[in-house]
Amino acid sequence: MNILLAAVNAKYIHSNPAIYSLRSACGHKKSVTLAEYTINHQQEKVLADIYERKPDVLAFSCYIWNISFIEQLAADLSRLRPDLPIWLGGPEVSCHCREVLQRMPGVKGIMRGEGEKTFAQLANHYTEHTPALTQIPGICFREGDTLYDNGEPLPVELDSLSFWGPEVLNDGAENRIIYYESGRGCPFSCSYCLSSLDKAVRFRSLELVKQEVLYFLEKKVPRVKFIDRTFNCDRKRALEIWEFIKNHHNGVTCFHFEVDGDLLDEASLALLETMPAGVVQLEIGVQTTNPRTLEEIRRKTDQEQLFYAVKRLTAKNHVHCHLDLIAGLPYEDYDSFRRSFDQVFALGPHQLQLGFLKVLKGTYMEEMAEAYQLKYKSAPPYEVLSTKWLSYEQIIRLKGVEEMTEIYANSNQFCLTLQALLGQAAPRSVPQSVQGRAPQFTSPFAFFEALADFYKQKGLAAVSHSRLRRYEILMAFYRTAVEERRDSLNGEPLAEEELKLLLALDLYARELCKSRPDWAPSLDRRKEDIRRFYQQETQEWRYLQAYHGFTAPQLSRMTHLEPLPEGGGVLFDYRSRDPVTGNVRMIWLPEL
Repeated sequence: MNILLAAVNAKYIHSNPAIYSLRSACGHKKSVTLAEYTINHQQEKVLADIYERKPDVLAFSCYIWNISFIEQLAADLSRLRPDLPIWLGGPEVSCHCREVLQRMPGVKGIMRGEGEKTFAQLANHYTEHTPALTQIPGICFREGDTLYDNGEPLPVELDSLSFWGPEVLNDGAENRIIYYESGRGCPFSCSYCLSSLDKAVRFRSLELVKQEVLYFLEKKVPRVKFIDRTFNCDRKRALEIWEFIKNHHNGVTCFHFEVDGDLLDEASLALLETMPAGVVQLEIGVQTTNPRTLEEIRRKTDQEQLFYAVKRLTAKNHVHCHLDLIAGLPYEDYDSFRRSFDQVFALGPHQLQLGFLKVLKGTYMEEMAEAYQLKYKSAPPYEVLSTKWLSYEQIIRLKGVEEMTEIYANSNQFCLTLQALLGQAAPRSVPQSVQGRAPQFTSPFAFFEALADFYKQKGLAAVSHSRLRRYEILMAFYRTAVEERRDSLNGEPLAEEELKLLLALDLYARELCKSRPDWAPSLDRRKEDIRRFYQQETQEWRYLQAYHGFTAPQLSRMTHLEPLPEGGGVLFDYRSRDPVTGNVRMIWLPEL
């Protein structure tokens, strides 16, 4: 008997915890094999691979990002193997089982909700011919033209589940993101989220979680992402796990958590501020700062505490803070979203994800679609097209803002330039010549909006650009904004040479360029100063102690020194990177 559990992930670096957990919960592990693909694979290749594995039973893990891919696979496989029982599970098929089975005649049945107990019984049905399908809770299936629905699955005690970490790593996932679950359910009732349907918050015992975290640390897994919906809903428990990670960190593994920002109390903040840099990432769903919208989506938020917590963490710069906003929520129009964006951007997050509402099946948001005049895509991921408060034209403009935010802010490749242009809160410095200047644009949103318009007007939006080209486009945009005195421009503009210097600093903060860009300030008149600095460094080793033993010419090739017009310079150390931003260590020299 060969029962094949198949996952179709969004990216190669992702791993699918569901199929590993299902296999671990099954008493017939030898009969269960796993296969992982991505939506970027050629569907024909995936079809051929599954066919050649000759499964006796096939089960797919279904989500909004892969359901279309899987529907086509299932249809083709059922034509090739009409005898093959095909089962589906996962959030994308759990809420409308009958509808899915009617739409997909080649599918035998669906496992609803959490599936460990269900799958164990289903595997037993195929290997031992007991129990009968009608006796397995949590499945909806067909027999001929008749559909049977056995109701909800049996609840799972998380401590009863085997730890599947070794199985993931044995399958060659050392360089992928490992997804780990220490709790299920969510105490909150956000109207757009499927997690709000499961109020029974359950946790794996702390002793087991610590053992399993220690396993990941011992194996030096690069990144572990906790998939608990609100990791810190039990603050004491979250604090104990973070304390354990701090005390056992290996300098390699980074742990990612989705947390509620206003539950980050003083004890949590104090601990996180002392966490070694880069060990912890926090994802915080702000979603909106509009009080009426927050009330309507059933999301209670103490915004004052949330803002305070994020500012504390970004000022320290030890914990990567990823903040989420959702466009298309009820009672939020374009101007309201602009305010939400500017308020959240001002907190100085390392990443601000501008997402768009997805109307998931089974959620309260889906029930209210008509009342909100909510139009959304008919195919997954069911993304918003327009609402009573936001037109499709405005959604298109927000898409442009999203792209520019991703390229110029979330990449961390333009940190100093954005700090000067936007007055962005950041634990970094800029050259004295631009310090103390007012933000160059009326707001961050206005900057990204105007930049998106520039891309569109110049025919740049649909083109793939190199990183160097992105710098050139930003220079051209700013030059045009200054010349036309755009309404979005504010205060005394930067001189072009000042902007070029900032961009050069940002460029070298990411990589040691083999050849200097044409637009970067010329170093011809400073070559002797640079040569003298490196010669003196090999005698005194004030800044580059880690390079001890190298000659001055070798140092000049291994690092970069950018002189500043007001004196001094910036030294880039490529052996040391900021684990939070990915930028190299920048040493600001008082004199040169």
